[in-house]
Amino acid sequence: MTDFPAWLAPRVPVSARHSGLAVLALGSAEVLGRGGFALTSPAFAAGEELDGSFTAAEEDAVAPPLEWSAPPPGSQELVIVVEEASAKSADPACHWLVWGLPAQRGKLLEGEVPPRTGKNAFGNSEWLLPDVPEGETRHYLFQIFATDLPLVLMPGASRAELLASLQGSITACAVLHATFTGGGDDDADWEDDDI
Repeated sequence: MTDFPAWLAPRVPVSARHSGLAVLALGSAEVLGRGGFALTSPAFAAGEELDGSFTAAEEDAVAPPLEWSAPPPGSQELVIVVEEASAKSADPACHWLVWGLPAQRGKLLEGEVPPRTGKNAFGNSEWLLPDVPEGETRHYLFQIFATDLPLVLMPGASRAELLASLQGSITACAVLHATFTGGGDDDADWEDDDI
């Protein structure tokens, strides 16, 4: 994408610059990281690989833990959108829609069920496990938005409904990039040792 905005470019690598990302529709230079607002994870640093325990590579996989700093004063609610930024489709594949989070410093623990969730790309209201073909690397953008009004969306809303309801209400946003590469026959080795 050649016209990726300069305000976001330093935080999103070239291979993850999808033109349909939620942060492009809702964010701006004025609100990105406003007041020091930031999104992190104790499980991975920005740009690092997701552990298999958060992907389809493991049977009991769950959503990764996330932590965020306090949003600017006047914020009413926090919203998390996770999208596959390397998707070839017009819209990035949505992996998680979360809202109803208090507008304060906080966290979601590994596998924690959030207060309200919307439909992912498969139409489920849960963390969509990244399932990547062997040898292929995909990019995921974790995005958090602070709003100046509480959302009135019902659980199970779609990505389009969520983005429409957020227009013009963002007080701050932040992003966190992660990758996942498919493959790795660790399980096969384990089974061989086990026999």
